[in-house]
Order: sequence, then C-alpha cells, then structure tokens
Amino acid sequence: MNENVSNLPPKYDSTAVEKGRYQYWVDGKFFEAEGDKHKEPYTVVIPPPNVTGKLHIGHAWDTTLQDMITRIKRMQGYDVLYLPGMDHAGIATQAKVEAKLREQGTSRYDLGREKFLEKAWDWKEEYASFIREQWAMLGLGLDYSRERFTLDEGLSEAVKEVFVTLYEKDLIYRGEYIINWDPATKTALSDIEVIHEEVKGHFYHMRYPLKDEEGFIEIATTRPETMLGDTAVAVHPKDERYQHLIGKKVILPIVGREIEIIADDYVDKEFGSGAVKITPAHDPNDFEVGNRHNLERILVMNEDGTMNERAGKYKGMDRFECRKQLVADLQETGVLFEIEEHMHSVGHSERSGAVVEPYLSTQWFVNMQPLADQAVELQNGSEDEKVNFVPKRFEGTYLHWMENIRDWCISRQLWWGHRIPAWYHKETGEIYVGKEAPTDIENWEQDSDVLDTWFSSALWPFSTLNWPNTEDEDFKHFFPTNTLVTGYDIIFFWVARMIFQSKEFNDERPFEDVLIHGLVRDADGRKMSKSLGNGVDPMEVIEKYGADSLRYFLATGSTPGQDLRFQWEKVESTWNFINKIWNASRFVLMNMEELKYEDIDLSGEKSVADKWILTRLNQTIEQVNKNVERYDFGEAGRHLYNFIWDEFCDWYIEMAKLPLYGEDEEAKHTTRSVLAYVLDNTMRMLHPYMPFVTEEIWQHLPHQGESITRAAWPEVRDDLHDENAAEEMKRLVAIIRSVRNIRAEVDTPMSKQIELVVQANDTDIEGQLEANRHYLERFCNTSELTIATKVEVPEKAMSAVVTGADLYLPLEGLIDTEKEIARLQTELEKLNKEVERVQKKLGNEKFVSKAPEKVVAEEKQKEKDYLDKRAKVEERIKELRG
Repeated sequence: MNENVSNLPPKYDSTAVEKGRYQYWVDGKFFEAEGDKHKEPYTVVIPPPNVTGKLHIGHAWDTTLQDMITRIKRMQGYDVLYLPGMDHAGIATQAKVEAKLREQGTSRYDLGREKFLEKAWDWKEEYASFIREQWAMLGLGLDYSRERFTLDEGLSEAVKEVFVTLYEKDLIYRGEYIINWDPATKTALSDIEVIHEEVKGHFYHMRYPLKDEEGFIEIATTRPETMLGDTAVAVHPKDERYQHLIGKKVILPIVGREIEIIADDYVDKEFGSGAVKITPAHDPNDFEVGNRHNLERILVMNEDGTMNERAGKYKGMDRFECRKQLVADLQETGVLFEIEEHMHSVGHSERSGAVVEPYLSTQWFVNMQPLADQAVELQNGSEDEKVNFVPKRFEGTYLHWMENIRDWCISRQLWWGHRIPAWYHKETGEIYVGKEAPTDIENWEQDSDVLDTWFSSALWPFSTLNWPNTEDEDFKHFFPTNTLVTGYDIIFFWVARMIFQSKEFNDERPFEDVLIHGLVRDADGRKMSKSLGNGVDPMEVIEKYGADSLRYFLATGSTPGQDLRFQWEKVESTWNFINKIWNASRFVLMNMEELKYEDIDLSGEKSVADKWILTRLNQTIEQVNKNVERYDFGEAGRHLYNFIWDEFCDWYIEMAKLPLYGEDEEAKHTTRSVLAYVLDNTMRMLHPYMPFVTEEIWQHLPHQGESITRAAWPEVRDDLHDENAAEEMKRLVAIIRSVRNIRAEVDTPMSKQIELVVQANDTDIEGQLEANRHYLERFCNTSELTIATKVEVPEKAMSAVVTGADLYLPLEGLIDTEKEIARLQTELEKLNKEVERVQKKLGNEKFVSKAPEKVVAEEKQKEKDYLDKRAKVEERIKELRG
C-alpha cells in the first residue's frame, strides 16, 4: 500500500497521528505471537501493574523499554510474545474497596466474604479497563489473546500446585512466631513490606523491684506499653554484677506479676545496665529467648493496635495512648526514673504507613534457606544458565539478600487473594493441605487467610504460560522468558522470588536477562510523591506532546540502572525533533513522483552525497544494533538523532535538491531511490522509540507489507558502503561550514555572493573537490571558485584550514585585519592544546604498547593533521602581520 502524500498534513499533530492507529495494530493481530516452532521465540512478560489505580510515569518508563525490546525483536524475525497481565494486589486493593464501602456507609463484615469479593471483582474490572486504555495510549505491542490476571483460574491452579508441593517437602510450615503486624490493615507483613525510618523517640529507664529482698534491677525500653507482657528479665551469664540474682524474681510494676531473672547470651552486658526485659509475644529477639527458657507468651494487644484484657486497666486504649498513660503512672510510682531522647529506626507499613507492631501470631511461612541456596548456586553456573543482571552490579545486591535470607511469612489476614489451600478438622484440629477440598467437607473449615500477593507474582514467568501443564505448547515454546525489565526497588520483592521459584519448579532460570532501571524523579532529583505534589501523569504528557515524544524521552533520558529526571523541556525538545522528521518526510514524499517499492534502484550512478548518506546509514545501523543489544537505548537514540537531524535533514536533503530540481532524469531516479531507501530504514530503526509517527510516515513511503511493526529490521549492506566517499563528503561539509562561519564573523549574509579560493594539499584532493564543485558553488554561494594545489594567496582575506585544504575568502573592505589575527590566535591556542594532548598520549609507552594498532595509527594521523593545521595558521598570522 502506498498512500498519496497529500494525506500527510503540512503540520505534525500527535493527536491526529496517534488516533486509531493502535486499534489498527490490534485488529491486524500484528502483536500476537504465532507459536511458530520454526522461528526463535522471544518472550517478555509485563511486570503486572496493580489493579488499584492508574499507571504512573514509572510504569510508562518500564513498559516503554519492554515494548522497544519486543518491537525490535519482532522486526528481527523472532516469534515475539509480549505478555500482558495485572496483579490483584491484595492489601492495596482490599484497602481501596473497603474505603469505597465506608463512603457508602457499610463494611466488608456487613456484606460477608462472598458479597465483598463480588465488589472487589467489580473494582478489578473497572480499573483493568483503565489500565488497558493507558497501555493503548502508550502504544504497547501486547498480545491480548494471552492476557492473564494473578487471580485467574489458571494462575490459581499454579498457586495451589506450588503451595501443596512446598508443604509436602516441608518447605512451607505453620507456626506461632513474631511477625510484622500492620494494625491499620490488620494483616501480617513480610520483612520487605516494612519501611524503616529514623524517628525521634525515647528510652524509658525503669527499676523493677526484687521480690524477696531490698533493691531493684534497672532496665530500659523504647516501647513501655509492652512491659505489661513481660515474662522475664535477662542478664548475661558472665556478668558478675548479676550472678547472685540469676534465678530470683522481680515484681512486674503495675501488673504485680512475679517474673524470673534469667541468664542468656543474647544480652549485651556492655549496653545500658546490662539487664533487659523479655516480652516473648512482642519482640522477635525476646521470642527466641523465650523459646530457650520455656517462657510464657503473653499478648497484650489486639489486632487493631488497641490493648486487650491482659493489659488490665489499660484495656481498650490505643497502644500509643496506653504508652502515655502508663508512663505517667510509672513516673508517679517512682518506677520510671529517667526518659532519655533517642533516635531509632521504626518500621512502617509500606501500604498503610502505620507503625508496624512486632506481634505474636500463628502464620504460614516458607522455609527459605534451601530455596535460596539453590538460587545462589544457579548464579555460579555458566552464562547460559544464570540470570544476567544489567547493569551487572545489581547481581551483588540480589546475592547479598539471598545469602542473608529469613523465612517468608506468606499468610495475610485478608479476603481478596488466593485463599490458603489448608483445612482444619472441626473436632480434632488436624490440618489437611491439598489442591482440592476434603471429601467430607462438612467436618472441615478452610483457613480464612489468603497468600501474600508476591507468592502468586513469583510464579508469573511460568504460571502465565499455563504451567503446571508442562506439555502446553506455549510453555514449551516461550519458557524460559528472555528479558525482564523492572526497577531496582523490587529486586527483593519480586525478582529474587521469581528466580528461586523457577529454579525449584522448573530447574532453570525464569529469564535470561534482567534489565534494571531506576526511579523517575522530578526535575530537582526528588522522589515523586503525593505529599510533594510533584508526580507526573503520563497521560497528561501524551495529551500535550503525544506518546512518541514521551517514549523517546523516557528511553533516552538515562543509562541502564540510573534514575531518570523528568523534565518537560526535554519532552518538548523531542516533540521538536519529531517535527523535524515530519517536515523532512514531507519533502521526501513530495518528490517521490509515484515511485513504487519495486522501482527503488540503487545500482545507478551515485553522487558523493548519495554514497555518503548510504555509508552513514550503514554505520548508524551498526551503532544502533551494538547499543540496543546491550540495552543502551539512550546511546542508540543519540546515534539516530545525529544521523537524522544533522546528516539526513541538514545535509543530504539539501544536496538532494540539486538533482531533484535538475534535468538529469537518471540522477533524479537515483536520488528518489536513495531518499526512499534511507527514510524507510531510518523509520524502521526509530519505530521502537516512536511507533505511531513512524508507522504514519512509513505507510506513505513505497513499502512492502501491511505495517512497519512487521517490517524487517534494517541490515548493513556492504555493497552500499564507501568509506572514501564518506571522507570526501566530510571534507566538503567542513569547507561549507568554515565558509558559513567566516561569513557569520564578518556579517556577510548567505545571499551575497563571495569569491572562494581553495588550495588542495594534493592532486587527488583537488580532483575530488573539482568533481563536487557544484556543491561548493551552491552551498557557499560563490561568484568565483578557484580550486588548485597551488594558488595565489590573496593579501587581504579571511582564511580557514580543513583536513586536506586551505580556504581563503578575499573580502577586501569587509575584513578587520586585527580581528582576523585575534581569531587566528584563538585557533592557534586550540591547536596547540590538541597537539600537546595527542603527543602526550603517543609519548605514553603503556598506551602505544597496549592500545590496538588501529587506535595508535588514528592518533598518529591526528597528530599529523594538527601539526599541519598549526603550521598553516602560524604562517597566516605571519602574513597578515606583514
């Protein structure tokens, strides 16, 4: 299909260009994986966004990088699967739905579990549709025929399979432990769902009186309300101060309960008084001490952070209100004798922001050590077996966490999520774990808890491909996946868990590469947050500048692993770049003269400009390929930008006008062919960055196929490579630029014709310049042009030195001799610095002996060029001074 150029409007309008294009791609099934066994597969699974809200700028960055990778691979001929999906996000989604119910004057308890889950599913459907709309606006090439959700039927089967298998291997167990408890959402949290912040608090110093003798023992705590659950005071067994008290008892103030003084190595005898209170139900270390000494575990709080009946007269108070009242009471009795200010790290719930309470609870856990050991061992394998982190330094971050692993608390006191496949016998209390409910179900009651959201997300690379059915065609073809793209902030939450679960259940890595990016920050480098009000809605950016501008900015604004600063002016400069591309494309299309794809012919006589642009296209393809292979899209984008803006638009198109507006029909046809070929290949390389505008332009070019999404990725053509022509063109551009610079210096407009004298260094260069005289006459606007190896140097002239030639512009009456000498002096200083730099490099024996021969040769050539130029500048200064 070759649409008429008149369909390409004179002005670029991102809204008009992007409207309807995504639907065209989806309807054409261009993004659907074929499952073709003859093609090499390439799989990227989307990190599933939570169905709690709309996508933020971080999602836009993450998915843009994924989409770019998959578009490139699709064009390179792979059978690409870019798999979409969303996460049920247990705590976060339930909190949103409960908040909505509160606004309606009801609660989940009023509705009951089944009705509440219906409301949660309604919420999911509403927000899933928002997310799909945003994916469409971003232009993501997702295969919707394979879309998954972490709570869908297939994934539920996978979750049950994993839970039951791990339980049968004794890698999942149920036990009473101190866990991180969020009193706001009333659920357990894993260690990595706790954010630690430095908070100004206090050390409360107290004296617990001895039971059978005069005196007391001093202790200190940051959480005095937990003393109500104390069951011992511990000292170090080798602390001579307390040897005589070990085994004796103290009276717990306020409560009046007798508690024993025990000896345990856990106590640091150098810290404080050397004695510590032990509260096994409210502190993880005390819990372990309690186990060693068979101490009672007394829980003094309710799940919502209020005090329970074991707290005596403080029953019903909020924990922090209890603290205030208890401190006052302890001060009044003289037990509390000092309050010391103290900065300490306090855990907060990542989801609710509430202060996390270490809390005794019966929960389900994963025994992590065996799984972590396997995952670490995987990284000791070959490159073909291990997970390759990009940048490499993040492998160290991952391994450090895996090597210091703690058991994973996986049960959550929620209704929205994968319900734990465990049942308790109503009479015997026996536990049954299985994929299906017990047959005599009336005698059993299922665990009311659900699994941590990350438990199902950890299976994402294979559960989405219909595992545990390992004979499934998609699973066999597309697993393991190829590249995971994600932020460094969820290496522990998600990346690590996917690796150990895949190793355990598939005995191989879940993906070959993990491309790690940073966070999007504001222009000042601050983290985006609601409190600062500095967040950016990607849809607003698209509305203003289009998806292509946003995507190109996101893809090129940072190097792998680094944070990205969002700057509106940079998005705008990308929009200007697209305008440049649009205008250049319109010029090319207006000069196609009904050229069809099969008419493109590059075998004819080509000008030096033709040979140069084709050579530069080859070099750009090489550079882009090299950089995208290492995921450096910023560097690849820079090469594309320079080629398009500086070389294709600013130089080649201008030079192409000479044959296009001339009388030579063969030259016209060759020029049209070169223009069509170069623009076509450029649009293909730019397509992963800017899918919409490149498709629009490509559809108007002579082309084959229905969509650029399925067009072949550009390849280097050796038959179109001419280094000599590239050097010739480089010299012509240098001459034209020098002449334009001189004109600017002496305020001579381009419209005014000038005389130009070019002295070539040798006859070869003279011949090349003579053959391209028409370019110099046109772009320097000469009234007279002299090209020779020996010229009569004008007495009064502006001059310039380029590689291989000297330029003189006789500008009698326009030149200020003193100004020209000053300019040449500045030029001489620059050349002196360059000569000094290159000679220092060549004088370094290490560099000369270790650098590749080609690099050393290039430096020697630079030295020769700089010395030649310097000599000529010095000679010219001498001449002007006369």
